[in-house]
Amino acid sequence: MYIYDSTKKTKVPFEPLFPKKASIYVCGPTVYDDAHLGHARSSLSFDLLTRTLRALDYDVVMCKNFTDIDDKIINKIKETKKTLPQITNYYIDRYLEDMRALGVIDADIMPKATESLDAIEAMIQKLIDKDIAYVVSSGDVYFDTSKDIHYGEISHQVGDDEDNQSRVEHTTQKRNPKDFALWKACGGDDDICFDTSFSKGRPGWHIECSAMIDKHFKGNGEYSIDIHGGGMDLLFPHHENEASQSRCATNHELAKYWMHNGFVNIDGEKMSKSLGNSFFVKDALKVYDGEILRNYLISVHYRNDFNFNEEDLLNSKKRLDKLYRLKKRISPTKSSQPNREFKKALLEAMSDDLNISKALATIDEMISATNDKLDINSKDKALKRETLSNIELIGEVLGIGLKEPFSYFQIGVDSATKEKIENLISERNIAKKEKDYAKADKIRDELIAMGISIMDRVEGTVWEKL
Repeated sequence: MYIYDSTKKTKVPFEPLFPKKASIYVCGPTVYDDAHLGHARSSLSFDLLTRTLRALDYDVVMCKNFTDIDDKIINKIKETKKTLPQITNYYIDRYLEDMRALGVIDADIMPKATESLDAIEAMIQKLIDKDIAYVVSSGDVYFDTSKDIHYGEISHQVGDDEDNQSRVEHTTQKRNPKDFALWKACGGDDDICFDTSFSKGRPGWHIECSAMIDKHFKGNGEYSIDIHGGGMDLLFPHHENEASQSRCATNHELAKYWMHNGFVNIDGEKMSKSLGNSFFVKDALKVYDGEILRNYLISVHYRNDFNFNEEDLLNSKKRLDKLYRLKKRISPTKSSQPNREFKKALLEAMSDDLNISKALATIDEMISATNDKLDINSKDKALKRETLSNIELIGEVLGIGLKEPFSYFQIGVDSATKEKIENLISERNIAKKEKDYAKADKIRDELIAMGISIMDRVEGTVWEKL
């Protein structure tokens, strides 16, 4: 398995801390609003990584956090007059619902910042005791970046963007311009605060992830985890600051490898709420089936920026249609074992830093070759069993091709129309049973006029949208 390490800026062999085990931490959302396509892109990228490693027989532990205390959340509380748990639990549930609709496997560990305060306080106190963090007169706590000679080695850049550095309002009593907030003291009676030994307040953004990793992963004494992932926009300052504070608190590196996915653009423009073009996943799911969206969003290599547009989505769907047409052609059947050469080619492609283009080309070749063989012998049971196993492997690794084929080709038919179709099929079955074939043919013609194709099978009549 080779992965691209963002810090080394090259592909490197994946050599885990412990044989055939993989620990992954991915930065999750700040839960004050619905998930957008940027969240989906990150989730899908690391879902592919997790699936690939598991297919390669690694024991994977995936952790994805939820930032459930933040200025944006506090502003939402003030706007809505709701409590912090009411807002954050609602958006966590919505996020998980959207990601599951896209076929993203739930993380094994899903910690919240508010449930990790003991670990956060302990890490901050450790840094204060070392004089690497310091408390200012307001009660805010800052990390002294000058105390870390390796600061900047993760992102290879050093800046002074105070808003991004801390994600909380703060004073100007910093030792150095690059210092960032670990803890924000209470700002007023309407602020949300937690008690600690150094002040009453709430955590800064960066410290959450370091503390959660320290809490849930023990590492090997040299690194805490194998892989730390997230969007490219998190490389600096978020991941740089995480790495620095963890290094200073634990005396070892946070992660052995750093992986980052590219941005999502809509018609070429970087997705940003300030531009008014943020595309919520929930809205996309109203128009497109989750697996169709997933198939489209994984079709571009995870490190590349993704340009979301409807024309490309529909072209991507045509590729998925071919997989389901093959699945329909071989059903009903039972699986056996996937073709050895196909499995090798698919896993080799995904083992090359999740080379999705090569993986999809491998699948296209399998579909074409199998269709050619079935054209020669449509009753080849061994081939059908092997092909179903191939498709099941695709589902395991890429998370597509999982539906029953006829239900896939029913996507886009509303519930009222489905009910009408099912009633017509029932009427036709009764007519056939009563040997009223003229009526049965008339109903079939009516269904065809509706754009519906039916097929009589041993297990019953199935239908699809033409």
